[in-house]
Amino acid sequence: MILYGYFRSSAAYRVRIAMNLKGLKPEHHSVHLAKKMQFRDEYRAINPQGLVPYLIDDTDGHADAFALAQSLAIIEYLNDLYPDPPLLPTDPRERATARSIALMIACDIHPLNNPKVLDTISADFGMTDSQKTHWYCHWINQGFSAIETMLAARKIHSRFCVGDMPTVADICLIPQVTNANRFKCSLDKFPHVLEIYHHAMTLPAFDAAQPSKQADAEQPNRQPPGRAAEK
Repeated sequence: MILYGYFRSSAAYRVRIAMNLKGLKPEHHSVHLAKKMQFRDEYRAINPQGLVPYLIDDTDGHADAFALAQSLAIIEYLNDLYPDPPLLPTDPRERATARSIALMIACDIHPLNNPKVLDTISADFGMTDSQKTHWYCHWINQGFSAIETMLAARKIHSRFCVGDMPTVADICLIPQVTNANRFKCSLDKFPHVLEIYHHAMTLPAFDAAQPSKQADAEQPNRQPPGRAAEK
């Protein structure tokens, strides 16, 4: 397997966590999003969408390797191929809840804080870095408020979002908390979110996937909001 990613990409971060949980060790290829490598013809020839993560899987020995974009699609593909440990609960309601939380992050929070949006509001509307940081934290707070309410309403207090084993919900949540911490968004109102985050980071699969521990990591591990959550 080959995984194209970037250490600051929260979407690639999700896939790294999933692969670590499954014990998979892909070949990592860095696509430096801040240097606009995703727009170069050589990468567009690999992934026409020009985003990360991007998976190429040739483990089955077929003549043509299988290629797949989008973090949640990649995670579910890996979960189907390598069912242990499962990344989705077996109970239909818990399974739907895990997917719901994952989609709240991947579809509602993350896209609004992506460089495509941040660069546009800066270029077209003249927003300053401090205004972009305010924008970034606004959408974090709005999304996390809903997730915190869901977590507080659980009938059984669990270590993770849905039960005591990590699911796709946690795989999406932890990178988003990492981004929020990097940009110093206040998370004091989200004790359940923080509890899950701190527990998850004690596990090797989550710890090893964090941006600062990637081969292409750069220091200091903070950039202006226009590079906050590259996909």
